[in-house]
Amino acid sequence: MSGKGRKSSGQETQPTPEPQVNPYADTLKRLQDAFNSGRTRPAKFRVTQLQGLSRFLKENQKLLLDTLAQDLKKPSCEADISEIFICECEIKLALKNLHTWMKDEPVEKNLATQLTSAFIRKEPYGVTLIISPWNYPLNLLLVPLVGAIAAGNCVVLKPSEISKNMEKVIAEVLPQYLDKDCFATVLGGPQETSVLLENRFDYIFFTGSPRVGQIVMTAASQYLTPITLELGGKNPCYVDDNCDPQNVANRVAFFRFFNAGQTCVAPDYILCSRKIQEKLLPALQHAVTQFYGKDPQKSPDLGRIINDKHFHRLQGLMGNGQVAIGGHSDKEDRYIAPTVLVDVQETDPVMQEEIFGPILPILNVESVDEAIAFIRKREKPLALYAFSNDSKVVNKVLDQTSSGSFGGNDGFMFLIITSMPFGGVGHSGMGEYHGKFTFDTFSHRRGCLLSSPRLEIINKLRYPPYSPGHQRLLEWLMEHKLSFPCSIL
Repeated sequence: MSGKGRKSSGQETQPTPEPQVNPYADTLKRLQDAFNSGRTRPAKFRVTQLQGLSRFLKENQKLLLDTLAQDLKKPSCEADISEIFICECEIKLALKNLHTWMKDEPVEKNLATQLTSAFIRKEPYGVTLIISPWNYPLNLLLVPLVGAIAAGNCVVLKPSEISKNMEKVIAEVLPQYLDKDCFATVLGGPQETSVLLENRFDYIFFTGSPRVGQIVMTAASQYLTPITLELGGKNPCYVDDNCDPQNVANRVAFFRFFNAGQTCVAPDYILCSRKIQEKLLPALQHAVTQFYGKDPQKSPDLGRIINDKHFHRLQGLMGNGQVAIGGHSDKEDRYIAPTVLVDVQETDPVMQEEIFGPILPILNVESVDEAIAFIRKREKPLALYAFSNDSKVVNKVLDQTSSGSFGGNDGFMFLIITSMPFGGVGHSGMGEYHGKFTFDTFSHRRGCLLSSPRLEIINKLRYPPYSPGHQRLLEWLMEHKLSFPCSIL
């Protein structure tokens, strides 16, 4: 017998790797089957789920407040207003307007389509994914969820693992109030999220950092999945020489130190002249003392940093420039005092990343024009603020810059106006939500035209053989409209 072909190559045959099991396959199939069955489309179902979400907030208010205190030591008032109350307002708005939002929207027609029925239908996308951050772990998860439910979608929720106590409540308590075949919660950190994103979704809504937003966008591109990215950024705050320093200080301090500065739309740094800085510093010190007392660490109204990692990061940032106010910290309590830095340079680390903590750097500029030039050469922020007694100065900043939102002589009060969209631009995100805008975000606007099966004689105008006369007539019909509605359907 010949030994040909039997000679060993000296290499062992490698076993065929086992196919990786998709841990989310069953969950996604359950939701996809439920969506395909049409269960989520009727208004009655949507109303029932929204009412369930409302009961979740009402029946578990104390649990939710206690949980937010455990994760972030959020003051009860801050937590109630910025987390629970805002969600309740969104639910009430959706319940009040749901039938109107769902209605087909008629469109204007030209003479060529006058005998048809033309409208926009608001369709749900299907199985959607909502990924939320830790800084407002209830608000930034449930507000998008309200719109997704109202639009008739099934939803996979991915709360942040960093706010671990709220993550547990979302996973264990919330499902008791929603249809388990249409809504699911997935737990885990970056590794689990990466695996989750390998699956195909019909829409992805992500709130978080630009760095992770790029990862989400890359994953979505594999299936050309539409996305909304609500990202952060360094939000400038210009303070004009013509202002009341104490009024400005009160407003800036309140919004900078709210939730211990862990707010994506908080003023991230101040641009002002040295002249107004000298007046602003004692005013800011006065505001901090008025809000939190002589020892802010003892104040029940000042939150804490989410974890040790972020605490150490913020501690490092306090080494930039000179500490003019605050600067104290306590590792065991994850406490960082409301801090103001001066003599900060544009190249300092504190100016290279979103601070996300109770630290406020001040950079000096000589004029509003210099401030605008500084803002325009950086990435477009999620929010931008301008303070001045001169409305022309505020409007100049508004007209010559771009940002997701803008506040003139105030902080992020625009967040509570549900009739106004909220979202980023450029590096700070894409897409918008709040109120009806969330419903629109989670709805595909489907253009529909219904023609009569009769009246074929009219359609002959568009059929070959073509002639110059038919072309001119058809173009005229396409260009002109009737002044009164007319339809045979």
